Amino acid sequence: MSTMISVDEFQAEAREWIAANKPHAPRDYGAICPPDLVEHGLDWHRRLHANGYAGIHWPEEYGGRGLTPDHNAAWGYECAVAGVPAIFNMVGLVLAGQAVQKFGTPEQKALHLRATLDTTHVWCQLFSEPGAGSDLGGLTTKAERDGDHFVVNGQKVWCSGGRYSNWGILMARTDPDAQGLARKHDGISFFLCPMDLPGIEVRPLKQMTGEAEFDEVFFTDVQLPADCLLGPLHGGWGVGMAVLTNERGHIGTSVIGLERRLESMAKLAEGRELTAQQRQRLVQLISKGTAYKAMAQRQGPIASTAASLLKLGITEMMFESAMLRADIAGPDAMLDGPEAFGMLQAPGGRIAGGTSQVQRNIIGERLLGLPREPKG
Repeated sequence: MSTMISVDEFQAEAREWIAANKPHAPRDYGAICPPDLVEHGLDWHRRLHANGYAGIHWPEEYGGRGLTPDHNAAWGYECAVAGVPAIFNMVGLVLAGQAVQKFGTPEQKALHLRATLDTTHVWCQLFSEPGAGSDLGGLTTKAERDGDHFVVNGQKVWCSGGRYSNWGILMARTDPDAQGLARKHDGISFFLCPMDLPGIEVRPLKQMTGEAEFDEVFFTDVQLPADCLLGPLHGGWGVGMAVLTNERGHIGTSVIGLERRLESMAKLAEGRELTAQQRQRLVQLISKGTAYKAMAQRQGPIASTAASLLKLGITEMMFESAMLRADIAGPDAMLDGPEAFGMLQAPGGRIAGGTSQVQRNIIGERLLGLPREPKG
């Protein structure tokens, strides 16, 4: 039985533990462990779990420590300061875990929660599709009821960790009649999907950087047991939106990351002869970044639509920074190296985590009160 300690006491304890165990940690990969660090990431997470730093705010009955979200945020902050991963499988501990806690049957909770905390179950997210990324309500992957199974057919894309996960959270259309513009969010269900079922094929998705951080997943007549349904039939949109809200709002860690990006940008001028235009561009970028940092600190720990301002602003700032870095490097940026890699990687930021177009819509409609974008 854990004893509730203050956030300050817990944070000091966590800081000391991280300092002692940092030599065992992989580099800080953020929310998603890349394929080349999986074994190292798993070893690190098991060390966290054994010492009470996995599921910090999960109830003790599910294997957690029974502390608060503030304790968990303090852990994330200390990990960010130290430059170590706070978690191995964000999709599992944040999205799948919270979804099962909130919507799962007793049997689903018993099957998944402790197994997710100790990484017996590793999860991927099967939401986005080639024609339904930012507009998730437009998904077309179908799950048709057939006795005690659903037959699943379709394709998912931008799946992080698909090739090393043994479970996935899947959103699929169970009522094809609810696909019109007015009801497109209806008729979608949420499933807990074993990734080893016959008919599931995972393919690495090669990017223009030459890497394959993500996967695409194909479903061909997959027999998904009916007890894999999480929450109400045709009510998966509500389940999905409830868990996606938990993906946001880690302001303390994002501030640390932003500070490091600003430090990296400031070093662009070191040992280089910049033109007046390049100096002006650099100063503008650092000024913008400083303003975004102040905005994040002012927002506090509760996520809001103002997070779209940060997502859009920081994404564009990093894109502009990559272009400036290449401009400063001159012809060398055409060769294989960090400048060329940065230019190829930068456009992906405008897609990942909610596209820049969607962020602009959120800002316009929810913050500025502009008319909604016409549909159809």
